[in-house]
Amino acid sequence: MGYRFSLVLSREISEEESATLQEAGCASAVFGTDSLPTNAQVTVTKMDFDDTASPSLAEAIESALEAVKKVPELSVPGLTVPAQPAHAPEEGSASDPGVVVGTVITDEADGEAAPQETAEKANGSKPAAKKPRAAKKAPAKKAADEDKEPAEAGVGAE
Repeated sequence: MGYRFSLVLSREISEEESATLQEAGCASAVFGTDSLPTNAQVTVTKMDFDDTASPSLAEAIESALEAVKKVPELSVPGLTVPAQPAHAPEEGSASDPGVVVGTVITDEADGEAAPQETAEKANGSKPAAKKPRAAKKAPAKKAADEDKEPAEAGVGAE
């Protein structure tokens, strides 16, 4: 199973133009008739791909778009890309999805942070910045202090 996507062309194509597209790299495409997404009364050609040769979805789409450029006065007003199946990483690949690079920070009882050794330190890269902690709010005054004169409540006394 390869990369699946569909191109909606700007118009219906002839048998000769279909042959040109197939020779230009769209040999595995399935050609069909559809309507223009912006105007249902305009009949256009739709190309469905299941590309097993390209190394990535982006390269498969770029290859198809380049092939369409080979036909004069033809463009692609619509591209549909359904959800793609996850591809397993190659053996020895550096992009192992089970490994996350980062710094683990734990909160100790005294409020200090203790970063642990990670791959970032080994590589010499900088760890992510920490978020500043919010300042603690002062406790609210008791209602009894509000009724007293400033000198009695401890305000203004020296």
